Amino acid sequence: MEIGLADAVDAVRKELLEAASRGADQPLSFEVGPIEMEFEIELRAEAKAGGKFKAWVVSAETEAGIARGRTHRVAFTLTPRGTDSAKVNIGDRVAYNGPHEDDVD
Repeated sequence: MEIGLADAVDAVRKELLEAASRGADQPLSFEVGPIEMEFEIELRAEAKAGGKFKAWVVSAETEAGIARGRTHRVAFTLTPRGTDSAKVNIGDRVAYNGPHEDDVD
């Protein structure tokens, strides 16, 4: 299974929103500080994207089969902000329409 770098960052965003939603009515909240992310990635030209490069996150299982010359390590820090540019707390009330434990199908 291939995971794009943008998808990996999006997954972290969704998890933070879910954590904030779960903590909305809790008496204790946590300020979200800088998030450091580091990945091994493989750069590949995508034919369907007009020859543009796309970064794919390499899992530990697939890394062994890929030549070291084709993988790269990328690290960056994200500082979460709300839509109003305010700092975010896990426990803030945020708009989140994702799944919740108490949702019933």
